[in-house]
Amino acid sequence: MNTKKLLAILSITLISITATGCEVIGNIFQAGIWVGIIVVIAVVAVIAFIVRLFAK
Repeated sequence: MNTKKLLAILSITLISITATGCEVIGNIFQAGIWVGIIVVIAVVAVIAFIVRLFAK
């Protein structure tokens, strides 16, 4: 298995284990809507990066 693909799989696994959905969403909206927007943009950027790793 390619090292980049292994790193991407491990990253996705780590994110899914450490971030429980409802708790994270609740904390983001307690912090404010701008924090929520920034977090959404960051998550989309990470997903796009992982997709680019698999596309190569």
